[in-house]
Amino acid sequence: MEKKYQVFVSSTYEDLKEERDQVIKAVLEMGHIPVGMEMFSAADEEQWKLIQRQILESDYYVVVVANKYGSLGSSGISYTEMEYDFAVENRIPTLGFVLNEQSPWPSQKSESVEKSRKALTNFKSKVKSKLVQFWGSKEDLHGKVSISLIKAITTNPRTGWVRSSEVIGPEVMKEIARLSSENAALRNEIDRLKSTSIEKNDEIREVVKILDRNEFTISIRFSSAWEGADEYKATLLDIFEGVAPNLQVENSLPEMAKNLALHIAKSTGYYKDYPIGKNKIIGWAADLASLDLIEPSKKKHSVHDKETYWSLTKLGKQVLIRSRRIILEEGLASADGES
Repeated sequence: MEKKYQVFVSSTYEDLKEERDQVIKAVLEMGHIPVGMEMFSAADEEQWKLIQRQILESDYYVVVVANKYGSLGSSGISYTEMEYDFAVENRIPTLGFVLNEQSPWPSQKSESVEKSRKALTNFKSKVKSKLVQFWGSKEDLHGKVSISLIKAITTNPRTGWVRSSEVIGPEVMKEIARLSSENAALRNEIDRLKSTSIEKNDEIREVVKILDRNEFTISIRFSSAWEGADEYKATLLDIFEGVAPNLQVENSLPEMAKNLALHIAKSTGYYKDYPIGKNKIIGWAADLASLDLIEPSKKKHSVHDKETYWSLTKLGKQVLIRSRRIILEEGLASADGES
């Protein structure tokens, strides 16, 4: 799999525009993804949180320092130093590039205030305490960034990003086909009910009835052993109402199992690692997917995250909102086991 790495580029802005362009160009030429503070407004508290998230999602952090300390945050520390400190604290591999003191540099791009010069000196010392390169021109910086990044990727490969088509292999496709085949009967039932129902124009009401019609026995364990697990009767409607609230954004299969155990058993004492069998959860997820209530999440995840994530479809959100009223109107078995 061909990985692309996200590289956060940090520096003061106005005095290093051309140099930043060279760093970004170097990252792009290597086929990777540059991001930086110029995409955000660092003066805004919410935007600072966004910058922090971008740094956390980055694989490498590049800081370029010349003779400006930069604009200050509310703490009296420059935003460039705040970004650097945050990257170091979160163990993002940092690559420092400091202007060579012997290199010519415009006076208007240097600090004139003693307090700022002192803060800059301390910041440079901090950067120099780690792996650092000294540069004298934007062309020199371009080459050194390229070489340093290649070395960092070789010696300290990170998670990176890959195309989803490269991650999904034949085993995943085979499992999808198997689940689809197992639920063909349920899809056929949906088609039959849609064609004969007097409420064929109310798809949500129809789906709620189908969910209520399918009943299961659910085993919930309260220890690592399955022997002695408690058994409960529940409909597919109960199951949907147990997992749906946390699927409005997305949720993983293990968390869906926990949500359902809490909903059915009304207790938090369930076993924390799949209190309900994984195969059962996968099967019910496939049932709900065949009714177009849930779908695989479209959110991006790390290639090392092997969990399967689901989220509600548009129809699923509508069913979640209206199911309670339909239960009362139709006299169906509620999620609390009442009629």
